Amino acid sequence: MKKKKTGLFFGSFNPIHVGHLIIANTMLTGSEMDEVWFVVSPHNPLKQRASLLADNHRLQMVRIAIEDNYRMRACDVEFHLPTPSYTVVTLAHLSEHYPDREFCLIMGSDNLYSFHRWRNYEHILENYHIYVYPRPGFTECPLANHNNIHTVDVPMIDISSSYIRERIAKRLSVEYLLTEPVYKYLTEMHFYETKI
Repeated sequence: MKKKKTGLFFGSFNPIHVGHLIIANTMLTGSEMDEVWFVVSPHNPLKQRASLLADNHRLQMVRIAIEDNYRMRACDVEFHLPTPSYTVVTLAHLSEHYPDREFCLIMGSDNLYSFHRWRNYEHILENYHIYVYPRPGFTECPLANHNNIHTVDVPMIDISSSYIRERIAKRLSVEYLLTEPVYKYLTEMHFYETKI
């Protein structure tokens, strides 16, 4: 039986925004991926933990953002693995527990520049396909010529979660940067209203 090709989109999703969803949807329509899993990271070794909203709230926002798309899934696997989270460990865990799936990575071209800093990045590069979407200012990278690196033509949308958090803290509108259910959820919960 053919394995289901599953793209893993790692991130803090603090919060998830329309840019994330456009990337995921374009991967589904512009590559041979069957589904995309949003892997919500409890702690990125390259980021400070202080600015993160509680894990369960970030996971819930992902769930409600994608609830109407059966090809997308919220994944909390890293909540149950040792921290800090390392992609190579998560990949090994998922590959062992879901033998019916062929996992691949989704990442921005900016991450490709720092990919050599990832734990066991050579192992990831040789054993998993990586689908790269363009990020402003990061249009070329030596690794782009590797057989397992695939560039997908995704609209370059310069929206970041930190930009959204800053706007909320300044009492500025973030409508249309988030899906309506996510906007409603974080507004009702008063998330990000105090600058961290």
